[in-house]
Amino acid sequence: MFITKDHIGGLVFLCLSVAYGYYAGQIPLLPGDEYEPFNAQSLPNALAIIGGVLSIALLVTAECSTEGRLKLAGYDFWLVAKLLMLVSLFALALPWLGFTLSTILFLVGGYWLLGVRRIKTLLLASVPFAVVLWFLLSQLLDIYLAPGRLFSVLMGG
Repeated sequence: MFITKDHIGGLVFLCLSVAYGYYAGQIPLLPGDEYEPFNAQSLPNALAIIGGVLSIALLVTAECSTEGRLKLAGYDFWLVAKLLMLVSLFALALPWLGFTLSTILFLVGGYWLLGVRRIKTLLLASVPFAVVLWFLLSQLLDIYLAPGRLFSVLMGG
């Protein structure tokens, strides 16, 4: 049997799902929450299970290659490395700039790396999405999103 890119993708997502499921089990619960039908671990556990099932389905249904070798020519691994660096910068910027500004900068940077160069398109694709996501999380779901240390320092809080 020869490994194809579908096998590699399925294995990567299976590993990510298993790791995500492990860390979902580490989420602390408030006293008494372990008996509730829905708690802080419910959605992460469901996502880990769904991810695991889908990745196993991808592994099972992936066609075997008859060519004998996996061809990686034509893939832009340098772009993948840049996007991973951008994700790392987003994680570092989040506590300092806050959710909304960090998300806007992350999306603008991602679109820029993917080839979008028009400022109007960058802003129209990033700002409304980040603001709507902030609204859904903070206002509708009542999830606290810290404004960021820089905002607190500038506003004197």
